[in-house]
Amino acid sequence: MTGVVVVGAQWGDEGKGKIVDWLSHRADVVARFQGGHNAGHTLVIDSKVYKLNLLPSGVVRGGKLSVIGNGVVVDPWQLLSEIGSMAETGVYLSPDDLLLAETACLILPWHKDLDEAREIVATGSARIGTTKRGIGPAYEDKVGRRAIRVADLADESALDQKLERLIAHHAPLRAGLDLPAPDAAALKADLLAIAPEVLAFAGPAWRVLDESEKLGRRILFEGAQGVMLDVDHGTYPFVTSSNVVSGQAAAGTGLGPKSVSYVLGLAKAYTTRVGAGPFPTELDDEIGRGLGQRGHEFGTVTGRPRRCGWFDAVMVRQACAVSGVDGLALTKLDVLDGMAEIKVCVGYTLDGQPFDYLPATAAAQERVQPVYETMPGWNGSTRGARSWNDLPAEAVKFVRRLEELVGKPCAMVSTSPEREDVILMRDPFARG
Repeated sequence: MTGVVVVGAQWGDEGKGKIVDWLSHRADVVARFQGGHNAGHTLVIDSKVYKLNLLPSGVVRGGKLSVIGNGVVVDPWQLLSEIGSMAETGVYLSPDDLLLAETACLILPWHKDLDEAREIVATGSARIGTTKRGIGPAYEDKVGRRAIRVADLADESALDQKLERLIAHHAPLRAGLDLPAPDAAALKADLLAIAPEVLAFAGPAWRVLDESEKLGRRILFEGAQGVMLDVDHGTYPFVTSSNVVSGQAAAGTGLGPKSVSYVLGLAKAYTTRVGAGPFPTELDDEIGRGLGQRGHEFGTVTGRPRRCGWFDAVMVRQACAVSGVDGLALTKLDVLDGMAEIKVCVGYTLDGQPFDYLPATAAAQERVQPVYETMPGWNGSTRGARSWNDLPAEAVKFVRRLEELVGKPCAMVSTSPEREDVILMRDPFARG
């Protein structure tokens, strides 16, 4: 059995959609293991653009089983909408193509109300920059053991009990935020109306994955966001509500850690971040704006412009360590084409003292100053390159230097948004 986990090694938006899609032709199963529809994956295939939020990126390729694991929180209306949107592009998903873990917890309209209301009343640094899609409140209910799970849609009496428990928690919260009182009867009716469509895709995902593993099938575990948004290991509190690191692939699907043989960490050739939070290498100048324009840096989910900065080797090295990364996939190398010089953060100073990792507190993270190494840029184009020999010499030196600084070999380099524009140095699915 060969299992590959794909995780972002920065703050998300590293190009996981394209890389997962590219790897999925080597896989038999593609499984999402955390997050919700706050993730945004953009695929460009033969100049046709597909935007996914909840569905695994492997759905675009036929003949693959796509799994939404138990670690994902699922907005059932979004799920059905996304399935319908895919059909409009000619990608028709049946229960043979898509499996939804029956133990996954649901995102309800109450969660979205709460998410948005909290962000509105927060001021200044208290604002997290949430996508307001209910992800955090849904995870809160999961941990609080009051969530409605997919399987509950098949049991009306269980649904009544769960809604009663939810109201006891949500009613005072909504009152405190001047939101209307929760209407359990209306929500129950709405859930029962879509239950048959949702349940058609539901089943024991852990069992299907276990059987796939025993049959020697290749499983690709797809993560959302990035390690520095991990609720434990990221720039807390400016993080997502789930664990993003590779270890979550086991907990979020029901397969054990021995199912994973390779962890691929994705990083852009520069750094971006959406929303609030520390960003040591941020460029609030023409260079940063230029990176954003050339890289089309707008959030797939929110549409917000991404903050841009130089590659932070210290942060990526830390992300690789806590996620057990075996090799890197470097994306958007072509965005750096034509730059006279390129800077890479090789260390920090904190209050005048050298620092070789991102500190734990938000206050210290805001105070760290980057230490840069400057490298020459290149005049030639890397866009569309599919061979190492097609890269300008200075681009090769840049990639090799990042390998040294991060301490991980580069397994893949992406040179455009197109599916096949990839330079492969090591196949993550290669055995042995």
